[in-house]
Amino acid sequence: MSRRSGILEFAVLGLLRESPMHGYELRKRLNTSLGVFRAFSYGTLYPCLKSLLANGWLIEEPGSAPEDALAASLAGRRAKIVYRLTAEGKEHFEELLSHTGPDSWEDEHFAARFAFFGQTEREVRMRVLEGRRSRLEERLEKMRASLARTRERLDDYTLELQRHGMESVEREVRWLNELIESERAGQDQRRPGDDPASGPPQDSTSGNSTDNSTAGHRSAGDRTSGDTDGLPRHRGTTPPDQSDDTAK
Repeated sequence: MSRRSGILEFAVLGLLRESPMHGYELRKRLNTSLGVFRAFSYGTLYPCLKSLLANGWLIEEPGSAPEDALAASLAGRRAKIVYRLTAEGKEHFEELLSHTGPDSWEDEHFAARFAFFGQTEREVRMRVLEGRRSRLEERLEKMRASLARTRERLDDYTLELQRHGMESVEREVRWLNELIESERAGQDQRRPGDDPASGPPQDSTSGNSTDNSTAGHRSAGDRTSGDTDGLPRHRGTTPPDQSDDTAK
């Protein structure tokens, strides 16, 4: 299995864990919710679904929703089939969620993983975020070294393009720092013995404190996400676009 097809299978399983969908709806969600899949087509999606069915992670059911008629006109008879996650598929997806290896830090895989952070445990989220930050810091160091060596040989436009790529990576590193601080702040404010499902205490007595900027970031996330563990789910947050990174 290629890395890209593995990312697609992960995303399909994650979306179907939320609710059963037919092929047209799945592709729409992949395009709108997970922008990394904008270039995917039905020709790519259906072989993925076939593989998941063969592994026993999905089952097919007849569709009955009114929008199936529209889906059928756009995608043919296949659109009438609704795909539902099996118990084995749910277990497999949870195993994938717990993975924090180097693949989860790469550009496309990280975007897909981040989209499902609301279903991911805090410890795993932290490892993925810190791994991604480490990867980008290494990339940034190489970009700076390369620019220092070649600066004198570059024309003004090429030089500006290199600077633009560096700024893009620096911006994502700052964004990751904010997310990591928010995750840590939520963990620090939970008192020993608190029920994780009850959310953070109203009055933290742990003695830990955060600066005003961190508190403001956390508060904004809490208002928009409703995460039960006291941290922003970040489901409505989009990672900085990597398309302008010119030195991957």
